[in-house]
Amino acid sequence: MDDIAERVTRLLSGPSGLGTSAARITDLLSPGKGTPSCPPACPPATEPAGGTTEAPPTEPPTEPADGPTDLPTDAPEDPAAGLPADAPLPPTRPLPSPTRKGGHFSPGYAEREWGDGSLSPLYLPVTARVDDDLARVVNDRLVAWAEEVGIYADQIDQFRETGFGRLAVLAHPETDDVDALLLGAKMNAAWWASDDYYADETDLGASPTKLPPRLALVTSAMDPPPPAGRYTAQLEEAIRADPVLMALRSATDHARRLGTPSQIMRLCNITSQMYVSWTAYAAWRHLGELPQVWRYLAARQHDSFYTSMTLIDIVGGYYLDANLFFEPRVHRAVMQAGTAAVIVNDLHSAEKEAADDLPDCNVVLLIAEEEGCPLREAAEVAIALHNDFVRGFEAAQKELAVLPSPELQRFLLGVQGWMAGGFEWHQGSRRYQ
Repeated sequence: MDDIAERVTRLLSGPSGLGTSAARITDLLSPGKGTPSCPPACPPATEPAGGTTEAPPTEPPTEPADGPTDLPTDAPEDPAAGLPADAPLPPTRPLPSPTRKGGHFSPGYAEREWGDGSLSPLYLPVTARVDDDLARVVNDRLVAWAEEVGIYADQIDQFRETGFGRLAVLAHPETDDVDALLLGAKMNAAWWASDDYYADETDLGASPTKLPPRLALVTSAMDPPPPAGRYTAQLEEAIRADPVLMALRSATDHARRLGTPSQIMRLCNITSQMYVSWTAYAAWRHLGELPQVWRYLAARQHDSFYTSMTLIDIVGGYYLDANLFFEPRVHRAVMQAGTAAVIVNDLHSAEKEAADDLPDCNVVLLIAEEEGCPLREAAEVAIALHNDFVRGFEAAQKELAVLPSPELQRFLLGVQGWMAGGFEWHQGSRRYQ
């Protein structure tokens, strides 16, 4: 009981540790508060601002022997203390990660060849980590989990070769924690399963007319509603009968072990936001209509790898305050990154989807139809769009680098890592060969 009383007192006394600088940062970001501009000496995107923080409770308390041992001990608790709101902050050392040997860092951005190399390169962050041994460990545990919840029961070998475990390791270079990486792998596998079973693969039971009511149950599987007597028992029976819903519930329960209530509701709500766009795709497919490119992009920007990026701080073992995560400039930057990452998906999928009798919505195919041009020319338009989104994120990352929030800088570095890792995975996954 004493432990419970102590926890309640701590919760009621207000936040401490990682995340507590968020209120000060949102003041700097707010209009009329003297938002910092990025001067010529602005720290580059490759060196996020950092500061002395206490390790989050989900991370080991000490650094690996071969990694950075500490941040500067003479740094003030609040780097902005005593400075005018519009004063630029000096660059600091990269923020180390207690669960990553050597810490997390930015290897920069570059033009990267893709596919067979015959189309223009994609402007992207350079991949921070490729660790196939770690990827195999995560992927093996993911496959065991998939067999437990029942997704891809008749395609388990293909599921293994798809390599969602490798995606998690590539996209979350900040940590070597297998349990945290497994969360990233589970959640993405569950999202992809809902896409396959509900939206795309007719041999798995996908149907445009069944999609909306199926998606309506997803939120209840991830975020259980209050008990409603015998009707709750019927809901539970429906969830247990559906491997996709069981996968989403299980993955969300894993997130609850590692994240805060705010992070979990962010995860649930943004998943629901993504599924709203899916209902539009289903209607277009059912009616045999092709949307205009602008309308598709309007939907796609809310159905992108932005959803996957909501996991970055949970997997990393820290908390980005909701007021920072949803701050307009941060939100726009992460949305740009998520949309760029999903255009990579469309580019890798275009040729395969073009061969379908009833192709999915795909930006390359829609540009080709709207412009009356060959697929290669449409792909070049999509590449240019992708590169603009990435450069937009990079510019925002530099602008936001002056803000004294280690959690924000860590998160933006994680978004950068996700774009690079997602690209690397699409290049090698059997799903896109």
